[in-house]
Amino acid sequence: MSHEPSPPSSGPPPPGRRQRLRARWADRHALPRFGFWLLSRGVVVLAVGGALYVLNGFLIGWADAYDVMLGITSPAEVRPQWCAWPLSLIGWAAIPAIVGAAAGYVITEQIKAHRARELSEVLSELRGLAVPPSPPPASGGDA
Repeated sequence: MSHEPSPPSSGPPPPGRRQRLRARWADRHALPRFGFWLLSRGVVVLAVGGALYVLNGFLIGWADAYDVMLGITSPAEVRPQWCAWPLSLIGWAAIPAIVGAAAGYVITEQIKAHRARELSEVLSELRGLAVPPSPPPASGGDA
């Protein structure tokens, strides 16, 4: 018993794995601004911060790395200092900036969602509701 190949289907072949990945990567432009920034540039900032935290955790200890990142302990008080200073800067500048950006974005979107409509738009809508509906057209077949 031999198997005959199925006839070719009409249309283009289904997209390959690489094409699907490219399409998903291009779809990030449809995200809100903060989501797009977080996927494109924010990941780099968070990865650098995470890598510095892990490096400092192994070199100076996890509790000291946490304290340095939050600014509880000065990076000058721990050894080695060469890795504690960048962690301190990330914890002092980058992380609050990301959190502030996220909060600002959420607040801005909520304000936009609840913004009042223009007065002229409301008045035209009310005028449209006040006009009585027109009578249906008379049928000419009554005899």
